Amino acid sequence: MRGGLALGISNDQGRHMKTAKDFLDEANAAVPRMNAAQAIERYNAGGGVFVDVRDSAAIAKTGTIAGAQRIARGIIEFVADPATTLYNDTLQKDADIYLICGAGGQAALAGKTLKEMGYKHVTNIGGIGAWKDAGGAMED
Repeated sequence: MRGGLALGISNDQGRHMKTAKDFLDEANAAVPRMNAAQAIERYNAGGGVFVDVRDSAAIAKTGTIAGAQRIARGIIEFVADPATTLYNDTLQKDADIYLICGAGGQAALAGKTLKEMGYKHVTNIGGIGAWKDAGGAMED
């Protein structure tokens, strides 16, 4: 038989393959969202760790939250794992962690990863534009 079917190898026909929307829907369901005004209140109260998950080029274009950790989504697993040399000890499993990106998608995906790694209090605060427009503290 052709195509490997005689060997019992599946060719994935009929099986739903996940799309980007599927991943985002799952992340948005798993990670609570907070609007910029609420996030700024938390920031001004001195609570939590704020993390920008965009890459350095995107942050260079717009700036980021003053004092925010800059941890690109592509390395979040390594920076959040105490067993790696990249671990950032500002990320504690019981800390309030607020994630921001360009529009909220990368923050949701990074947040889902952190929750799967055992982080308990992870919140997506959306995009940097909303933060800036609401008067949130910024730095280059």
